[in-house]
Amino acid sequence: MTGSVPLDDEELAEWLAESPSVATAVNVSPVVHRKVQTQPGFVLHSRPYKETSLVIDVLTRDFGRIALIAKGAKRPYSQLRTVLQTFQPLQLSWTGKQELKTLTQADWVGGMIPLEKSALVCGFYLNELMLKLLVRDDPHPALFQQYVSTLNQLAHGEPVALVLRQFELVLLKEAGLLGDLRYCSGSRMRVVPELAYVLDPEAGVRPAQHQEHFPVVSGACLLAMQAGDFREQQIQIQSKLLIRSLLQHHLHGAVLNTRQLLIDLQNL
Repeated sequence: MTGSVPLDDEELAEWLAESPSVATAVNVSPVVHRKVQTQPGFVLHSRPYKETSLVIDVLTRDFGRIALIAKGAKRPYSQLRTVLQTFQPLQLSWTGKQELKTLTQADWVGGMIPLEKSALVCGFYLNELMLKLLVRDDPHPALFQQYVSTLNQLAHGEPVALVLRQFELVLLKEAGLLGDLRYCSGSRMRVVPELAYVLDPEAGVRPAQHQEHFPVVSGACLLAMQAGDFREQQIQIQSKLLIRSLLQHHLHGAVLNTRQLLIDLQNL
């Protein structure tokens, strides 16, 4: 399936549903030796490899984040130079028995609406988050679907704050860094909308105490986050502080390059 016009939502759904990947497994080690064909994916990041090649990090539907060597991709007349672009849906094939596998084919599936201005920075923010929080070779089909949806929403000018909160929430859950927000972790008591809570990054949800090092949020905020509902302004404010605190903890205080760029753009 190829094309030169933007894919609409129905066509994207068809791309995801009609792309069965063919994988031949050789063993059952953590990084399985396999040959994979026609797997939906997106380029997250690329870096030079030797003189004429690239190493690309890609997010795939069925295999999660993987690293591939794109041989000859830096050559002036290589078709891969124009195909391996970020935020464009691709059909990828590869082979290999190590963590770093070899790309054998990459086909452009058709153009999604290009991200522009702040939406483009947000797209790179999504990619940087996944590069830092996802381990390789760990499938996350729900996250892949959320990524496709998020790119579409950003391209169509949906409210950035809501779109990013929804993606961050799914990413944290898929990475195993966030549990069920409807219950206190120790007691398994249900969260009450009217009470105040904190979310300890290492211990989970618990009732707020007199002095806290973590952001204090309402139970209503936690329940709304669990449901993925960020429409109310107070929920947006509290969830932003809470998710920022979680990301800072799990990134060990490292500042995301794209996050800082977004802050700088907002301060212009």
